[in-house]
Amino acid sequence: MPEEIRRELLKSTYYYDLPVEQIAQTPIEPRDASKLLCYDRKNDKVTDCHFYNIIDYLHKGDILVINNTRVLPARLFGFKNTGAKIEILLQKRKDLTTWEVIARPFKRLDIGTEIVFNENLKCIVLEKGTYGSCVVKFEYQLPKTFEEHLMEIGTVPLPPYIKEKLKNPERYQTVYAKYDGSSAAPTAGLHFTKELLEKIKAKGVEICEVLLHIGLGTFRPVKEDNILNHEMHSEYIKVTEEVAGKINKAKEEGRRIIAVGTTSVRVLESAVDENGKFMPVSKETNIFIYPPYKFKMVDALITNFHLPESTLIMLVSAFIGDIDKTLEIYNHAVKDKYRFFSFGDAMFIY
Repeated sequence: MPEEIRRELLKSTYYYDLPVEQIAQTPIEPRDASKLLCYDRKNDKVTDCHFYNIIDYLHKGDILVINNTRVLPARLFGFKNTGAKIEILLQKRKDLTTWEVIARPFKRLDIGTEIVFNENLKCIVLEKGTYGSCVVKFEYQLPKTFEEHLMEIGTVPLPPYIKEKLKNPERYQTVYAKYDGSSAAPTAGLHFTKELLEKIKAKGVEICEVLLHIGLGTFRPVKEDNILNHEMHSEYIKVTEEVAGKINKAKEEGRRIIAVGTTSVRVLESAVDENGKFMPVSKETNIFIYPPYKFKMVDALITNFHLPESTLIMLVSAFIGDIDKTLEIYNHAVKDKYRFFSFGDAMFIY
């Protein structure tokens, strides 16, 4: 008789019903006009408002931590020499010409298979992994760089639950995106406008930038009943000495560290040393946050509404500190017709 799995480790614990029509297919304009659900953990209070109201919940001295990654046009379509069409989704760069990718259809590929995108760009399959993962080596026509070829023929890889074509690809970038490297957007940040960020700064809130390049593994479903058997994807993170110093000073002074999105949470919680200090880093992280987890750096969280049974709703449950309360809040959002997932509405948990 197998040992019973504790409730917080059971995938089905994190399930909720979501009508398909509440999966946002297009972004709201302007960005900060989306709805915002605020949850006060101390007083167990839910408030419904709009994202532009977030400034009313921020205090002078707060640190707002944003992820300044930029989404690559990471989706490429090519052909085998048989004429079979192959889709390649860039996942993680390994060196100048070698990438870990997701390939579809996976079964049609063998080690050594050549995929041609146009007369100037092709790749060869070097390794095959699991879940459609491959390692490929790109060959391209000089003097253009790989990035230049990519910008010409690649497209932004929207999540699989978004069926409508995005009219403006920049709408899947945050207004503060800087460094190319992600296969998906840090979607909590999509709600900010430049004007709202200026108002937030004027209030005395300090904005700190960190980096996490998001891989497509963020959309990988949890297939194991016991979530501990789920293999987390690793992602590259970077924190500068200047940012580490500002965050440590704020923690020492009792000021709030507010993470914009689960990606910022993963950076903040991955770069803490054994003495509780936030460290400058440049490394890979595969941190998996689920209940019960003791947060070391994050005091408040701005996030979107996540897929049922996903690692992201598990992280949110850990931050709220109560799985049942998390599901109660999600069901409130369903009932009040909030929009869900990447182009959907937001939550502020504090």
